[in-house]
Amino acid sequence: MEIRLLEIAETETDEAVTFYNSEQPELGADFIVIFIHSLERIKTYPKAWNPFNQNTRQCQLRRFPYGIVYQILEGEILVVAISHLHREPGYWKDRITP
Repeated sequence: MEIRLLEIAETETDEAVTFYNSEQPELGADFIVIFIHSLERIKTYPKAWNPFNQNTRQCQLRRFPYGIVYQILEGEILVVAISHLHREPGYWKDRITP
């Protein structure tokens, strides 16, 4: 099953990397490594995390306060948000398809 990110989720990822690099050199690179590892875990075990609804789940990143919000659709996994866990919970809900 392939993974696809909404453009807005890509932007959220870029913003997190930029923020962490501004806090400490190479911290953004650490974020990316953990993010990619989490995507690989999602691809391998897409139903491992508790669902919000029938097809939407969130995988929390290790070490960083972010979650990958994704939907399991026919033939693909769609990442709808890279959500900071302590800011605006649920802001991404209008991005999901029922």
